[in-house]
Amino acid sequence: MTAVLPLPQLLADPAPRDPRQRLQREQLRLGKRLQRQVGQAIADFGMIAPGDKVMVCLSGGKDSYTLLDMLLQLQRKAPVPFTLVAVNLDQKQPDFPAQVLPTYLRALDVPFDIVEQDTYSVVSRVIPAGKTMCSLCSRLRRGALYAYAQAHGVTKIALGHHRDDIVATFFMNLFHHARLAAMAPKLRSDDGAHVVIRPLAYVREADIAAYAQARQFPIIPCNLCGSQENLQRQQVGRMLQQWDREQPGRVEQIARALGDVRPEQLADRTLFDFLALGRNGDAAPPDPDPDSSAWLAAGDSAHDSD
Repeated sequence: MTAVLPLPQLLADPAPRDPRQRLQREQLRLGKRLQRQVGQAIADFGMIAPGDKVMVCLSGGKDSYTLLDMLLQLQRKAPVPFTLVAVNLDQKQPDFPAQVLPTYLRALDVPFDIVEQDTYSVVSRVIPAGKTMCSLCSRLRRGALYAYAQAHGVTKIALGHHRDDIVATFFMNLFHHARLAAMAPKLRSDDGAHVVIRPLAYVREADIAAYAQARQFPIIPCNLCGSQENLQRQQVGRMLQQWDREQPGRVEQIARALGDVRPEQLADRTLFDFLALGRNGDAAPPDPDPDSSAWLAAGDSAHDSD
C-alpha cells in the first residue's frame, strides 16, 4: 500500500542536500528580503515619485553597491517609472583604484558619472594628523554631489545609510549632543534645493554584508577615514553589536521606536503644549509669558547641580 503523505508535508519544499544549492537558496531568500524591505521603505516614506531622476551616490562600499543593486531590481517592476544614474566622487585619495567602478558600471549597462574633486588634499591639509577626518570629508563630498545634482536635473539623491547607521546616529546625538535625533529616511537638504532618500532604512547592516559577499561586489576600502580607530560611530556600533549579542532583537526594537515617537511623554515644549493642559488634563488657557523665576529660589537655576 502506498503511504499517503499529509498535505503540509507534501507541499513542503525539501531542503537541498547539496551545500551549494542550500547556499544559493539562502542567498535568494536574502535578496528577496532586502527587496521587500527597500520597497517597503520607498512606499512608507514616498521616496520615489513618477518621473523621478534618482542619483545613487556610489562610494564603492558594500552599502552603496547594495543600494544600486536593489534599485535596479525594483526599477524593473516598480509601480511608477523612474530613472537612475550612479555617481561616484573621485576624491583623489592615494592608490584609489580609479577603474574599478567604471568597469563594474559599464558591465551593468547603467548610466553613471565620475565626478573628480581633490577633497583629499583639502582634508589632509586642514585636519591635524591623527584627528578624525570624517566630518569635513563628508561636508565636502556632500557639497560636490549636491552641485552635480543641481546641474543634471536630479530630483532625488539616494544614500546608502542603513538601519544600523540610523540607530547609531540616534545614540551619537543622545550621548554627544544631548538631543533626540537620528537620520530621516527622507529629508530636504539644508539649502532646500534637494530631496535626500535612504531606501536602506529598514535593512540590517549584517544582511547587507552577507548580500555584498554573495554578489561579490568589487569593494573599495576607504583609506582616508575608515581605518581611524576610536571614532564615535565605531564605538557606538560596537555597543549596539554587544547589545544584539546579549539580547537579540534589541536594535530592531530601537529602530522601530524611532517611528513611534510620543511627544506628550517627553519633555520638549516645542513639540507638545504642556502649558495648555489643565489640572485634570483638560485644556486651560496658556500663559503667554510664564514667569518661571517665580518657581525658583532667588538666584537658583533649574539646571544647577546639587
